[in-house]
Amino acid sequence: MPTTEEKDQPRRRQARGERRIAQLLEAAATVFTTTGYTAASTNAIAREAGVSPGTLYQFFPNKEAIAIELGDRLMHEMRETYGEALAPVDPTTPLEEAVGSAVDRFIAFNCEHPVFFALMHGPDIPGRITEEHDALHATLLSRIEDLLSSILPDTPPADLARTSHMCLGMYKAGLELVLAHEGAERDAYVQELKNALIRYLDPLVGARLGHPDPS
Repeated sequence: MPTTEEKDQPRRRQARGERRIAQLLEAAATVFTTTGYTAASTNAIAREAGVSPGTLYQFFPNKEAIAIELGDRLMHEMRETYGEALAPVDPTTPLEEAVGSAVDRFIAFNCEHPVFFALMHGPDIPGRITEEHDALHATLLSRIEDLLSSILPDTPPADLARTSHMCLGMYKAGLELVLAHEGAERDAYVQELKNALIRYLDPLVGARLGHPDPS
């Protein structure tokens, strides 16, 4: 009959394997962010992780498999982030507060995981990641529509969809600028992004409340 120690060995091996995978994924995130997916190599990832290429191949057969696993984990976390960030709000919530809260959560996620932008918007990302990103993009648009519908009730669906596309496009353009800067300059670009979204949405909210367009 197996001893307690013998029963614990598979669990310890599994835990060591999970730690090694996490180590390799962290190293891959650094390499993909620094060099881009196309220029990255398994040798560079192994070197960043401080292991031999043979050790890496025990867990991942190639660079694409690493990128797919990393992308899957990031997209799962991203779904949780936008679930919190884009929940419908009380219609009386000030526009600045609603926009600021959503932008802050997304910016925080992307600044914490810069590899997400590198993988999602690179020129040569693996096909499965592209498919997952397209699905994420569609869901994200739907959640933005849900958020905007709480701010802009009774807006026709076509107008709501168009506004959502514009908001997401403005956010993506601003995100690239945010990630290209650091420190106080990054904070300034985050504020500019919020200002752009607020100024875009404010006339729509004003019209809904019966306020004339100040322009």
